[in-house]
Amino acid sequence: MKLVSVSEMRAIEFQANERGVTYAEMMQRAGKGVAQVVQRIFAGDDDVTAVALVGPGNNGGDALVALTELATGGWHVRAYLLKARPDDPLLESLTAVGGEWTTAEDDLNYQQLTAWLVDADLLLDGLLGTGVELPLRPNAARLLEAARSVDPLPFTVAIDCPSGVNCDTGEVASQTIPADVTVCMEAVKAGLLAFPAFNVIGGLEVVPLDLPVSLPAAEAVETHVVTGELVRRWMPERPLDAHKGSFGTATLVVGSVNYTGAAWLAGSAAYRVGAGLVQMAVAEPLHASLASQLPEAIWLLLPHEVGVISDSAVDLVCENLNRTTAMLLGSGWGTEDTTTRFLERLLAESASHTRRTGLGFVSEPAREAKAGAGLPPLIIDADGLRMLARIKDWPQVLPAGSILTPHPGEMSALTGLPVDVIQKDRLRLARQYAREWKQVLVLKGALTVVADPEGRAAVIPVATPALARAGTGDVLAGIITGLRAQGLPPFEAAQAGAWIHAQAGLLARDRHGNSASVLARDVLNQIQVVMAELYLQ
Repeated sequence: MKLVSVSEMRAIEFQANERGVTYAEMMQRAGKGVAQVVQRIFAGDDDVTAVALVGPGNNGGDALVALTELATGGWHVRAYLLKARPDDPLLESLTAVGGEWTTAEDDLNYQQLTAWLVDADLLLDGLLGTGVELPLRPNAARLLEAARSVDPLPFTVAIDCPSGVNCDTGEVASQTIPADVTVCMEAVKAGLLAFPAFNVIGGLEVVPLDLPVSLPAAEAVETHVVTGELVRRWMPERPLDAHKGSFGTATLVVGSVNYTGAAWLAGSAAYRVGAGLVQMAVAEPLHASLASQLPEAIWLLLPHEVGVISDSAVDLVCENLNRTTAMLLGSGWGTEDTTTRFLERLLAESASHTRRTGLGFVSEPAREAKAGAGLPPLIIDADGLRMLARIKDWPQVLPAGSILTPHPGEMSALTGLPVDVIQKDRLRLARQYAREWKQVLVLKGALTVVADPEGRAAVIPVATPALARAGTGDVLAGIITGLRAQGLPPFEAAQAGAWIHAQAGLLARDRHGNSASVLARDVLNQIQVVMAELYLQ
């Protein structure tokens, strides 16, 4: 599911028109697609009435086509036009199937609009399109305000976007009618997956326009929305003759005496997404409390200083990476200097340690030592990111293919940018720094963004306060590590992990009936439900 800017969508439509799918045909396909979505929502309901707010542009045309299609299916339909559309064949078609219509110019004080909305089961919002500029023009603003005054409003479906949303920036006019469902044409507009727009779009549906394949403008789009269908395609196969080695070994260098739970959450999550073996590398005092909670793990007990990982643990970690196919660093570390030195030494000295690759003990041919070259694929999270920011020229010492998972505060530490600046431009900044650092970046938070060094980016279309709780980031880090250990490429592992995590958060919220009571362990416990859906469908 592509995520496009307004200009990208216009270019796609222009090229489609040049290739023989006319704008008029696209409008017919869009309107009929909207009608199909509506008919599915109201399936089984009889004697239903729809009212559409119809603007002068393409969205208004889509609304008229949708109303005509609904009328042929037995609906009562009414079109309320912002301004007259003289000699419009779409209006003639609507009238021919029994549809009613009027204009705002003929409706003093919006009395007809109010009466229609009170009587309606569905409001179709086709007033303004994706190219709207704020503030709204007075006539459109007054009409939307009049419609909003009806309480309650009927079920509202927005066509392409709720009227008054800037589909590039996510800004929202105060007069915008919040939708219950937004039906996008062909692709999701980028501003809809940004705040505050995400607050008013409701559920999200996409209607395909069956455009010609291989349109250059479509192929040039480098951003998409992560869906369950996409994640399902990436999940590792689990053949009947598999053994634990088939699914990789995840080594988690995690935890400290003050953050023991982070280690348990991350290790459990790595196992729940299918890693064959999880090796827990923890400060020695943590073992007694963790071993009984995670009996499936194997343990590497590290030198410590008062319960935090010591810099002297580097050699022991490097000597025990022979089977490791992905390694997590940082979750639950704390911020002590000795652990910062551990990270710095690990990245700098790992090249001098020989790792087994494949079967047996055959190492790669000797080559010029490079910092980080001897490490397995890395996932760096939480305190590890803040420590990374203290290391001089840290992007140059990370091995290629690493995954960084900052929340906005950690992103601020890595970039020097204020959190509010990051939050206002999440997609662009994630893409910029993934390229600059040459690593996969997971910018966590509502509508998590995943970006890679090649310029590709993806958005997880989920925002829930159920995940705004200590420990949920450790669960996410463990999920991504477990998937990476099984061989998923870094960009796919990061996207799949963030999507699974988000779905588990939604399930935990639904299970408890509210988001406030959800704990990180509740999210962890729902991973198996999400995985079942991915593997059984």
